[in-house]
Amino acid sequence: MKTLLLVLYIASATAALAQVPSGTGPGSPGGFGRPADERTQRPAATISESDPLPRGNGKIVGLLMDSTTSKPVEFATIAVLSAQTNKPVDGTTTDEKGRFALTKLAPGQYRLQYSFIGYRDKRSALITVERGTDLNLGIINMAPDIRTLSEVNVVGQAAMIEEKVDRLVYNADKDITAKGGDASDVMRKVPMLSVDLDGNVSLRGSSNVTVLINNKPSTIVASSVADALKQIPADMIKTVEVITSPSAKYDAEGSAGIINIVTKKTTLQGATLNVDGGVGNRGALLGLNGNYRTGKMGFSLSGFGRAEYNVRGAFSNDQTTASPNGTIRTLQSASTQNQRIFGNYQLGWDYDINKNTSLTASVRYGARNGLTSQNNLLTQTFLPSGFFPINNLRNVDSKDLSGTVDANVTYTRTYKPQQELSILALYSRNNRTNNFVADILSGADFQTITARQRNDNQSYNQESTLQIDYQVPVGKNQLFELGGKGIFRQVNSDFQYLIADGPDAPYETDNSRRANTLFYDQQIAASYLSYTLTTKSKFTIKAGARYEYTFIGARFSNEQGAPAASIPDYGNLVPSINISKNLGGGKIIKLAYNRRIQRPGIQFLNPNVNTANPTNITTGNPYLSPELTDNIELGTSANIKGIYLNATVFARRTNNEITAVRDTSTQSFGDPTNPVFQQVIRTGYQNVGRQDAFGLNLFGNATLFSKWQLGGGVDVFHVSLTNNNSNPIYAASNSGWIVSGRLMTSLTLKGGWGLQAFGGMRGRQVQLQGYQSTMYFYNVGVRKDFNQKKASIGLAAENFLNHPFVQTSELRSPILTQNSTNSFYNAGVRLTFSYKIGKMSFDAPQKRRRSIDNDDIKSGEGGGNDGPQQGGPAGGGGGGRPRN
Repeated sequence: MKTLLLVLYIASATAALAQVPSGTGPGSPGGFGRPADERTQRPAATISESDPLPRGNGKIVGLLMDSTTSKPVEFATIAVLSAQTNKPVDGTTTDEKGRFALTKLAPGQYRLQYSFIGYRDKRSALITVERGTDLNLGIINMAPDIRTLSEVNVVGQAAMIEEKVDRLVYNADKDITAKGGDASDVMRKVPMLSVDLDGNVSLRGSSNVTVLINNKPSTIVASSVADALKQIPADMIKTVEVITSPSAKYDAEGSAGIINIVTKKTTLQGATLNVDGGVGNRGALLGLNGNYRTGKMGFSLSGFGRAEYNVRGAFSNDQTTASPNGTIRTLQSASTQNQRIFGNYQLGWDYDINKNTSLTASVRYGARNGLTSQNNLLTQTFLPSGFFPINNLRNVDSKDLSGTVDANVTYTRTYKPQQELSILALYSRNNRTNNFVADILSGADFQTITARQRNDNQSYNQESTLQIDYQVPVGKNQLFELGGKGIFRQVNSDFQYLIADGPDAPYETDNSRRANTLFYDQQIAASYLSYTLTTKSKFTIKAGARYEYTFIGARFSNEQGAPAASIPDYGNLVPSINISKNLGGGKIIKLAYNRRIQRPGIQFLNPNVNTANPTNITTGNPYLSPELTDNIELGTSANIKGIYLNATVFARRTNNEITAVRDTSTQSFGDPTNPVFQQVIRTGYQNVGRQDAFGLNLFGNATLFSKWQLGGGVDVFHVSLTNNNSNPIYAASNSGWIVSGRLMTSLTLKGGWGLQAFGGMRGRQVQLQGYQSTMYFYNVGVRKDFNQKKASIGLAAENFLNHPFVQTSELRSPILTQNSTNSFYNAGVRLTFSYKIGKMSFDAPQKRRRSIDNDDIKSGEGGGNDGPQQGGPAGGGGGGRPRN
């Protein structure tokens, strides 16, 4: 029944498409819309660029043709230039047959400028228009602008940071130190973003961000942002886009904003093959990327694999818990060893049915195999009545495996510039295995295995999505966008607990903890309307609203009778408004407000009790509801003599926040055949939190002498946290200032040499019940290009002065305390190489590729790794990482 309602809702949301006015015909240039690199043609000149043109009755018509193929040039731009000022005063575009008509021209002298991507700009001779002029220019031939890559000689450097109407763009393909790394290495250098040593991303201090890959979601991101970033090679990232105030067209989720990772791709004719590889003291990689395009059809096939080894770490933990008999103190220490293998394989296809219609499709498979060993996990427990500690030693092996399939297809129909219909479909599924086995060693010799514990957790997250979008210009300075979307999501988590009496004994069911399976269904229906207005006074206003209704169904396989709680369906209205003013001289000021929601991901919902570290256990809560966040920001930017500067102040409030709640629990400990019961720290999640934050982002970028780039920034914000819990035992609040910064420089030298260096830090983190110490990182790199940049070799080093890097955290509440020290042996050096085979020429202009944005899942803080990883015990220093 819910599925039927969802389909009917999407149909009703999109039924109004035919009701929307279609604009003013092919002559409507439309002076705004998508970024220039995504348009099907250069923007037509608008009257607002100069003084309004007095109207007359003069008329000029003509036909634009390709000089080599004698085919019409569709949707080309024709600008009417004043002979006195050389500025555009009117304009139009050609229709599907290459025809154009300029009417109501006032008497005067003009030149016509013809423009289209892939063709050389062309200007007409001087044309005199008198009252009643009716001039037919006949056929105007345009010459294709055909070049090959080897003929392009770029002088200077593109800006590392660019600002567009609705987003900040970091040009990651200029980063040579990230080569051989992954997406998290790139993210650390993006303004406003912060990435910890485990790869968890936050935007302006909030981890509630949505990460898209080429504007598309993936269930691997829903399961773990950190794990998803490790699967994306840095070499394949073109740009990282940060959208802090998304319009109504975007899904309402991602409380702090949206991060879109755009990978490198080609729309050129011919065939190429890139081979990339590298080897270092902590990892190795190999990647292949092939592209083939002929005529209207293109194919791409890529494969990437990376292995991590020698990833060592260590941690120590000192915690106390309250019990009816007094305080229990626990000391814990261990060394860790991680081995991980990542794979990413993708097949893409696109076909231009005609110049107005395109079809694209792709299939991607991502894999991750992670093995973590905690060696000699020593736990010493001091009971209130005892003088000597109870010692427990165990070795824990955790296995975290996953495979993700993403398949999507997109149909796009362009009726005229800015008028477009797209239909998009997506299927995504992530299968995950997250198990651990603990060998409990004898307290007498600390070598003999006396018992074993095991937790098996199989889970999957599946999404199917259908989306329809339509946009149409009205007049020369307005744009309407509307559409509907349905998301069908199924989540499953199957878990069980096993014990064995010895190293060779068979496993048996642990009767103290019952196995179970969570079935969680979520269906979302959404519709939106967005309106954009550009005024003659250089104001741009984009306002809209989005309504989303969510159907929830959850049950357990071993549920006896009615469930303990039910999750009601809910609807949310999400408004947004963005106002920008172009002050001239490269200066812009912006004001924005939006409301966002954040639904809980599988790692927060999963009820599996993870006891890889028996003194710090975690469990999810399947009855969580979404968070609601209001954001406001005011920003300004300027480009002064090649120096780009940006300053933004912001404030946000999040209600119903999903908050880690820690209490104590009595658990069996030690040999299962002769257990000891004691108090341990248990971390769960509830909708009891509120977060207020306000702050300032400053950053800049400069290109000096056309070869040297210098950039950096600082983020300063104040955060206030509370869990609104009325019970004084669990009530908690905390607040404080957080400062982060980054500085980078790159230098292009003669002979194909390039140098780059980067350094950054994230200040002490304020958490609900404690703090986490400052984190910093740095790297330097050098690269040499050969054979007209067809080959390159590079050398990069990172954190080479750390032996190890130590991070501390503390946790305080009326019933528990915890102090943790984590040691990261993350110094590394790697040698990389790249070779390109083949040669491509510029293709005909490509249509804009559309894609789906499922940005509605609250992700965890580390990807659900079992137990203490390189960063210490689960639950330590502010919550640990949720598991699934």
